[in-house]
Amino acid sequence: QVQLVESGGGLVQAGGSLRLSCAASGRTFSSYAMGWFRQAPGKEREFVAAISWSGGNTYNADSVKGRFTISRDNAKNTVYLQMNSLKPEDTAVYYCAAGRGIVVVAERTYDYWGQGTQVTVSS
Repeated sequence: QVQLVESGGGLVQAGGSLRLSCAASGRTFSSYAMGWFRQAPGKEREFVAAISWSGGNTYNADSVKGRFTISRDNAKNTVYLQMNSLKPEDTAVYYCAAGRGIVVVAERTYDYWGQGTQVTVSS
């Protein structure tokens, strides 16, 4: 069982930055791939970024490439999402997730989800 708690969301102006954190419970954190997803009002949840269990491989949605960076610290059981050059269209609830599947861009890969943290980008 893995419990995930996101933090770091908030209100920021366009062009600004935020760093989201996701703290995981449990001693098996390092065996899970971790992902970030987001859901904007009236839209389906979508993939944002993912990182392999070792941190050696990362994946980003086209919409955030060059702006967002995912990283993890297995010693701290934490995964991060550094978000730069934020745009109003990045406004959403951001969720982190843990899973052991291969297709890291798919929601079905992930077994555990956090409650989400709100990110609002004003224009």
